[in-house]
Amino acid sequence: MRPSSTPASDRPRSPAAQFATPDRLSDYWRFYWAVAEAQIARWLPEAPSRLLDLSSPDYQGTPRAVAAGHDVVALLPSADLAVRRPLRLVNGRAAVPRPAPRGRLRQIVGDAAFLRFLAPGSFDGVIADNRVLSRQLATEEAVAEIARVLRPGGRVLLCVDSVVLGMALLAEQDCWPELSHAPSADVLLVPWPDGSITRCFTAEQLADTLAEAGLELEWVKPRTVLSASTVEMMLARDPRSMNRLVEMELRATESDDYVGVHLLAGARKPG
Repeated sequence: MRPSSTPASDRPRSPAAQFATPDRLSDYWRFYWAVAEAQIARWLPEAPSRLLDLSSPDYQGTPRAVAAGHDVVALLPSADLAVRRPLRLVNGRAAVPRPAPRGRLRQIVGDAAFLRFLAPGSFDGVIADNRVLSRQLATEEAVAEIARVLRPGGRVLLCVDSVVLGMALLAEQDCWPELSHAPSADVLLVPWPDGSITRCFTAEQLADTLAEAGLELEWVKPRTVLSASTVEMMLARDPRSMNRLVEMELRATESDDYVGVHLLAGARKPG
């Protein structure tokens, strides 16, 4: 007979735990990154442009932007990461290398919050995806630097942790006093199981942060509206439905920030 108690390794992870320690080969995370790549492809300028990418070396938007003909300056936290070329996995296997890119990639070491070594107005667009601004606790300073290096009319794509994710993580850690104040907090800093701290936002707080830096919000929405359980259930029924799920997500019009763990936003610099 099967034991009445389920081993910890067999228990389903809570939603907060899944996002705290993501398994990039799981069905949901394959879906999540497929959506992210589709979103960056839609955001990229049509004409060849000079872009600054702050999103970390494992962000797949960088090679997509270079392949689309854009010149990309990628900011790295360490020179050691410049030589890393992570394999792109498809269904657990290394993908066939893509054709040579048409744009150029330059990697430099720096901090997303301190871009003073970059000239003002030197980029047509800035990509701050992969939650990089949530890891910058003084987000206002980082966004102000982004606005400074953008040319007039330049655009930014950014992704941050939402208050939904922050509240789930606080509940997982039994931080009930902090959880009770989370929805009304002006600034919500949330500890993670690995000891790091990130800043979580509502859509209104994110819009205010962009406005204070002199940027105009174009849109804000959850990165994904479909839940992890829905995605995993549908892919279990039909493993070939990934493309259909991604298309459903891209067509979703829901913009309530209380349904997503990450918020995605687009903004521009007036001029």
